[in-house]
Amino acid sequence: MGALAWLVIPVIAVLVAAVWAAWAARPPKATADGASLADYERFRAALERSTTPAGPAERR
Repeated sequence: MGALAWLVIPVIAVLVAAVWAAWAARPPKATADGASLADYERFRAALERSTTPAGPAERR
């Protein structure tokens, strides 16, 4: 019975690795250009808001 366990464990590991490799190699989801550009513009706007220096009233 112990020898059977030593044979089953590598087989299960190979199956898990094959499933993971298939999942990792799947093609990326396609996004629409309009949605992608809108997301990029929101990202840029957020960065600009977070990097503006604080005015004299905001430094207190």
